[in-house]
Amino acid sequence: MAIDIFGNLNNPQVLVIGVFHGDEPQGDFLIRKYLEQNENTNIAFIPRLNESNTRVNKNGVDLNRNFPTKNWELTEKNEFFGGEKPASEIETQFIINTVEKLQPSLILTLHAPFKVVNYDGDARHIAEEISSIIGYPVEESIGYPTPGSFGTWAGIEKGIPTITLELDEEINVEELEKPVFSIFKMLEFFSPLA
Repeated sequence: MAIDIFGNLNNPQVLVIGVFHGDEPQGDFLIRKYLEQNENTNIAFIPRLNESNTRVNKNGVDLNRNFPTKNWELTEKNEFFGGEKPASEIETQFIINTVEKLQPSLILTLHAPFKVVNYDGDARHIAEEISSIIGYPVEESIGYPTPGSFGTWAGIEKGIPTITLELDEEINVEELEKPVFSIFKMLEFFSPLA
């Protein structure tokens, strides 16, 4: 299995990840479209982490519950199943290795459908900037438990400000190009010292 990674792979300040859940394809479309128009970027992009077309990966694991966090737990095998053990999935291992190698100062993941800007760690300020562009409210909590989530692993336990941008799935993805591309453009100039 090969996961594509594009953009600045030499000390990028920002890492953007699309399609943690295979049934949320908006991120793949938006990232690839952005890269077609912006070949020289300061951002590292992973357009599609999950190759399946369902929430879970090919092994039936929700990748956003598979990270080695203090709150990871073995759960029943349903659409939120976090795997038999933390970091059991090749996609999770890839992301952990990528984050450790690239050492980004900010991570943005693209999800759907809640229309919120969720954040983990010291990311409220950047979440508010993203909110001002896309018009979604800022939420520190998504509203339900997320044991083993990427946001907990990266944002809280690793200390990397992490944004989960929950996109509107009820509109054509093309309608998201303008606000999401504006967010990417803003992140091109992101500095952790700003």
